[in-house]
Amino acid sequence: MKVNHHHRGQKPLLYKQTAEKVRNEIVQRNLKPHDPVPSEGELAKLYAVSRMTAKLALQMLEKEGIVYRMSRRGTFLSDNETSRSNAAEKNSNRPEKKLKKKRIAMVFPNMDDYTARIMASAETEARKSDCQLLIRISLNKEDENECLRELYEDGVDGIILYPRGRTKCSEKVLELNLLHYPLVIIDRIFREVSLDCVYHDHYQGTYNLVQYLINKGHSEIGYLSMPFDGVTSREDRYKGYVQAMLDHGLSISNPNILLHCNEEYMNNLNAPHPQLQAYISNHSSITAVVCADDYLATSCLYTALHMGLAIPEQLSIIGFSDIQLSSLLPVPLTTARQTTEQLGQAAVNLLLKRIEKSREGAITIKVNTMIVERSSVHTLCSRVESKS
Repeated sequence: MKVNHHHRGQKPLLYKQTAEKVRNEIVQRNLKPHDPVPSEGELAKLYAVSRMTAKLALQMLEKEGIVYRMSRRGTFLSDNETSRSNAAEKNSNRPEKKLKKKRIAMVFPNMDDYTARIMASAETEARKSDCQLLIRISLNKEDENECLRELYEDGVDGIILYPRGRTKCSEKVLELNLLHYPLVIIDRIFREVSLDCVYHDHYQGTYNLVQYLINKGHSEIGYLSMPFDGVTSREDRYKGYVQAMLDHGLSISNPNILLHCNEEYMNNLNAPHPQLQAYISNHSSITAVVCADDYLATSCLYTALHMGLAIPEQLSIIGFSDIQLSSLLPVPLTTARQTTEQLGQAAVNLLLKRIEKSREGAITIKVNTMIVERSSVHTLCSRVESKS
């Protein structure tokens, strides 16, 4: 697996690549002598390049005698038989490129245990299909756009993008989608556009966690979350909590729900968090709390321990994600595991399907989570016992 951090080194001349694509377009459209060739503006939109790049590409083809240009009228296919057969011949050489391994890329915002496991499963799946997998790490939104642009212009067959924490897709993603370029988003849904995506079923995962607590005899169950800020996974997890409570006839008390927990805890996870301290102090009737992710659950656990509470006897805590830290806490955390193996495999297979020119509408694949039982949940009584 090749891991390429983003560099702005030497790049192939973009206008030459564009000229090659125009040759291909001429043959595919079966243009006849004197038929109009796409204009600079059309080529710029078609291949997501600047008008200057498109202009240089047409000038190159004009010098080769493949096209001719007429002032204020446009560009037309030349009547030069030799030049036109030249274009077809150059295009016919393209299958030789197809005989090489397909190249697909994954773009991630960072490298951690979770993303590394996704990469590993994607690499295994890519090898099964004899594909070469490239990895790019983007530093920010602008760098992500640049990574996508370079990969597209370099002729990579398709891209898997993990825009973690992003609420809106970037301009480059929208451009590639309009070009019908094979692109799969993982672990994120964007409302403004229909895109192929593979993500964990956050709604069902949280629903299952709440049901698990209910089966352990808990009925006063709180919920903690960071602000949604348009992040669909956070919204889905909260909806799963609400629906599970309603389906089991349990009341949803607004004071038991905190949806705007600030994320200062990320600076020091094992320090008490004032907002969580106040929440726990004011909600002594709660016997269990579901947290939107494992980092928040970790902060909640350390805060409760600093307050002198026995975990899980006085407060059961449950998380979501199963990050590596979860099993290493003073009280190992029960959580929902996001299965990275299925996520990586499904993303690669969906991308390869698109590369093979599948024309279905946008496909969404939901990957199930699984509950990992550790020590942070106390059994009050089973549901069977509570009914007797």
